[in-house]
Amino acid sequence: MASSSNSYNSPCAACKFLRRKCMPGCIFAPYFPPEEPHKFANVHKIFGASNVTKLLNELLPHQREDAVNSLAYEAEARVRDPVYGCVGAISYLQRQVHRLQKELDAANADLAHYGLSTSAAGAPGNVVDLVFQPQPLPPQQLPPLNPVYRLSGASPVMNQMPRGTGGSYGTFLPWNNGHDQQGGNM
Repeated sequence: MASSSNSYNSPCAACKFLRRKCMPGCIFAPYFPPEEPHKFANVHKIFGASNVTKLLNELLPHQREDAVNSLAYEAEARVRDPVYGCVGAISYLQRQVHRLQKELDAANADLAHYGLSTSAAGAPGNVVDLVFQPQPLPPQQLPPLNPVYRLSGASPVMNQMPRGTGGSYGTFLPWNNGHDQQGGNM
């Protein structure tokens, strides 16, 4: 949990953004420290302060930090890609995993073919035993969203995904199979 902002009489990021006095029992203070004003600004822009207040009041205290982190992640994703948000990033990563799985299967087939051809020729060793068997990946946290700003203004630009995966720089559609609007490959 983030440290309380009232220890130095500094208002939390939420109260500072809303231009109100941060009271000692402020529900936002533990989760929106003054060092992270952008976190609350994004959450407020997407969800609204009153909705976040209602949500936090309905949750048990030990659930609030996770809820705020989820709201902040989704809000930042929605600021970057207003149409797809987190779903765009997840779909992109799923397509990448699928593509890499195909590459791995092709490499294993080549390796098996090579192993069969060398063992038939009487070469020592069995390359077929070296075929890689992928293990399921443990669930991991997605990398943090870090928008990059264009010189012409303060609109966020997607930095971690190639052209065609979202925002105003291309169209990400799960059903377009890696082709952008102009018909080219991404």
